Amino acid sequence: MQTNTDTPKQNRAPLKRNDPPAVQAILILLTFLFFASFIFMPLGLVFAEGFRKGAQVYLDAIREPFALAAVKLTLVTAAIVVPVNAIFGMTAAWAISKFSFKGKTMLVSLLDLPFAVSPVVAGLIFVLLLGTRTGFGSWLGEHGIKIIFSTPGIVIATLFVTFPFVARELIPLMEAQGREEEEAAITLGAKGWQVFARITLPNIRWGLMYGMILCMARSIGEFGAVSVVSGHIRGMTNTIPLHVEILYSEYNYTASFAVSSILVFLAVATIAVKSVMEKNVHNHQHTQH
Repeated sequence: MQTNTDTPKQNRAPLKRNDPPAVQAILILLTFLFFASFIFMPLGLVFAEGFRKGAQVYLDAIREPFALAAVKLTLVTAAIVVPVNAIFGMTAAWAISKFSFKGKTMLVSLLDLPFAVSPVVAGLIFVLLLGTRTGFGSWLGEHGIKIIFSTPGIVIATLFVTFPFVARELIPLMEAQGREEEEAAITLGAKGWQVFARITLPNIRWGLMYGMILCMARSIGEFGAVSVVSGHIRGMTNTIPLHVEILYSEYNYTASFAVSSILVFLAVATIAVKSVMEKNVHNHQHTQH
């Protein structure tokens, strides 16, 4: 049984307004000017600066070994962080939306902690917890496990700043769907994993994918927390944002903008995937109603 929580809102016809054409034109023009000034122009300048010395210099900058290592580390980090956060997000959303327990309100509030804490502070927290000067960090070092100034530290810091995204997308969705379908399936003899695979997951798949895309975008562009725990070791612990920052601080502006364009490409790809998903969600909802 499909829930119809949003049916009245979705079926409601757009309101007809009688605003004068001049007002409409001004509002549309202001919107385009805002986008042009704060989005299109800055992004265009990134490419203009990257190609200032020619296409060959641009290609050399993005194919340079340190740049390729930064791209690889960024993608590897995202490839680890996104699935882990997807699992955590589904688990947290299931617990919060399906169960009643003491401390539920506090748990929901804690989900927003990474939004409230500065990423730099988050990085410092992990340095204090896992650094070589701490008892636990020293113990890890004695056993050959290095967290801070290595890839595991970057992954952990990125996990912290991105873990709310999937859960925050799924919690309201699962709360709106209620428990009726799952309870009916259990009554008919379905096991827990069957209920999740055949009922819960299909109902939340678009919200899950949307949260994963947001998580991906944030993990690729994260700077503050990663900067603290990485150590800025070229070719080893520099992600794309850190590599761009180093190039810029060395006054290698052309290379810094060239590498920055990789982040722009990744952002555009993320937006494209998000747009396709939103179109699919709209079509899916339209066929249901």
